[in-house]
Amino acid sequence: MDTISIERYSPAHRAEWDDFVARSRNGTFLLQRGYMDYHSDRFRDCSWMAYQNGKLRAILPANIDDAGTLHSHQGLTYGGWITPVGHLDGEDLLKIFGRALEVWSKEGIRELDYKRIPYIYCRTSADEDLYALFRLGAVQTGCGLSSAINLREGVGFNQMQRRHLRKSQALPLTISEETNVGPFMGLLIDCLQERHGVNPVHSCEEMQMLRDRFHQNIRIFVLRLGGGDAPQAGVCVYDTGIVAHVQYIATTPQARELNLLNPLFHHLISDVFADRRYFDFGISTEDNGRYLNTGLLRQKFSYGGTGVTYDRYSLKL
Repeated sequence: MDTISIERYSPAHRAEWDDFVARSRNGTFLLQRGYMDYHSDRFRDCSWMAYQNGKLRAILPANIDDAGTLHSHQGLTYGGWITPVGHLDGEDLLKIFGRALEVWSKEGIRELDYKRIPYIYCRTSADEDLYALFRLGAVQTGCGLSSAINLREGVGFNQMQRRHLRKSQALPLTISEETNVGPFMGLLIDCLQERHGVNPVHSCEEMQMLRDRFHQNIRIFVLRLGGGDAPQAGVCVYDTGIVAHVQYIATTPQARELNLLNPLFHHLISDVFADRRYFDFGISTEDNGRYLNTGLLRQKFSYGGTGVTYDRYSLKL
C-alpha cells in the first residue's frame, strides 16, 4: 500500500527541490528557487512537495493569497505539478492530488488556481495532471493563446515577411547579444510607455540580477542600425533548452517603420535557436483568454507561429 505525504516547501528543501526540477519531465529554470524566490516579497510562497513511500514524486510551485486561494503560481507564466521522468503514472498523480486536497483543506485553503505547463515545455508527455483535474471536477477558467514555431518542421516566414527580410538585407544592420540589460530595458520601457502606457513586469535591476543568475537561459539580443549606439529593436528570450520563449519585445518607431523585427527574429529562429524544438512568441490574449489581439496574433502567424494554449483551472476544496 502506498504511503503518500504532502509537505510544505521550506528553504531547507532548496537543493532537493532544484535537483528534482532539473531531472523532471516538465520543469524549467523558471521553477528553480533562484528564479521563483526573486519576488518572494510580492507573493507569499506556499509550495508543496509530495512523497510516495518516502521518495519525492511531485512538487507544486505555488503561493497563497489572503482569501485562502492557492495559486500555481501568480509570479510565473505557468506552474502545475512537476513530475519525474519515470516511476509516476496517472493513478499515482491522482492519488497525490487527492491527498494534497485533504492536506490543503485542513490548512484552510479554499480554492486551487492551477496553471498547467504547456506541452511544448515538456521533455516528454506530462498530461497526468489534466486527467486528475477532470476526475476531481476542476473547471477551466482561462485559455491564453500563444503562437509557436515547431522548429523541427521547418515552417518559415510567409510571403510578406520574406519580402521584408529581402529589403532589410540592404540596410546596415548589426545584431548582438548583450550582457548589460540596461540599453534593452531602456528601449523596452520607452516602447511600452509610448504604445500602452505601462511598465515592464521586471525592473531593470531585477532583470539584470536574473540574467546574471541564469545567463544561459535569459538572453537579450538587440539590433542596431548604421553603427549607432542606441538599439532600434530588441528581444529578451527565455531559453529552456527545449523552447526559446520571447519574454519581451521592444522597438523604436523607426524600427517599426522599417520592419526591423523581421531580420532580428530571422536571426534568432534560423541561427541562434535553430536546434531547439520550439520558438514561442508568447500569448496574444488578455483577461485569461477572453480578449484576443487579432492583429498581434496575425503578425506572429506571419512568422510561422501556430497555436499553443496556456490553460488555467479552478478547483474548489
